[in-house]
Amino acid sequence: MTSTPRIIDYEGSTYSAAFWTPAREYEDRAERIAIRVLLPPTGRRLIDIGAGAGRLGDLYQGYDEVILMDYARSTVIEARDRWQHDPRFKFVAADLYQLPFIDGAFDSVVMIRVIHHIVDVPRALGNIAAALKPGGAFVFEFANKRHLKSLARYALRRQRWSPYDRAPIEFVELNFDFHPDWMKTQLRRAGFSIRSIRAVSTFRLGVLKRLLGAKRLAAIDGALQRPLAALALSPSMFVLGVAPSPFQGEGRGEGLFACPTCRLPLPAQPVDDELGCANGHRWPARDGLFDFRACR
Repeated sequence: MTSTPRIIDYEGSTYSAAFWTPAREYEDRAERIAIRVLLPPTGRRLIDIGAGAGRLGDLYQGYDEVILMDYARSTVIEARDRWQHDPRFKFVAADLYQLPFIDGAFDSVVMIRVIHHIVDVPRALGNIAAALKPGGAFVFEFANKRHLKSLARYALRRQRWSPYDRAPIEFVELNFDFHPDWMKTQLRRAGFSIRSIRAVSTFRLGVLKRLLGAKRLAAIDGALQRPLAALALSPSMFVLGVAPSPFQGEGRGEGLFACPTCRLPLPAQPVDDELGCANGHRWPARDGLFDFRACR
């Protein structure tokens, strides 16, 4: 098993309540517009990686099974408390670098506001490609380093790093912005074909929010997401990628969980509040939460 890169941990944070305030209603609405357009409306199984408290769970009504996964157990518990009334949902605490799922487990993967915290993007994208069935949909968002504000700051010499440089920039520890061309290259190297791109939250300005209101501003954003995508000047870029077909890996099957340590399949249901593999690795599974960060 290879070492795990640096990871940001929101354990115990108030992110869900402190970040998604009414002041960010526009961003929430604009993101939902993009996801509704890009995400296949129905399918057998979907996973939201970095789901936090399950903000987007209502967008997945067309899927038979929905996995809400986050690295922080506390936010997974928030998601469980929010969606436990719906039997289609499962709640998983796990590491993107060591996903606890069999190859080809998912029809669709959604990953929003996550990859800007990822040190090893190729490894993360490779893991996601393996988790998708052949031709599966990957809807994700990345923070764009060459958005309009960044270009203006650089032109005015108020920003030292260049938004034109294709290398990622870590502007704050474990917070990265990416050049769109660089990210497209990483997706293709992971085997994804890019089907659609949307430019999202282009009008992320307080004065516009106050003047137009979140609902109207998001409607304008939604109408322009596709035509503005070619310019790639928005702070958030949403991408629909399609997984390699046929997938060349091994171990695909009809189950869901695999041991993140040795990759052996795990049983469908917990026994004595845990899932165990043939090599003796055991993972807690109680109160509706599957915890793959605490091997026993």
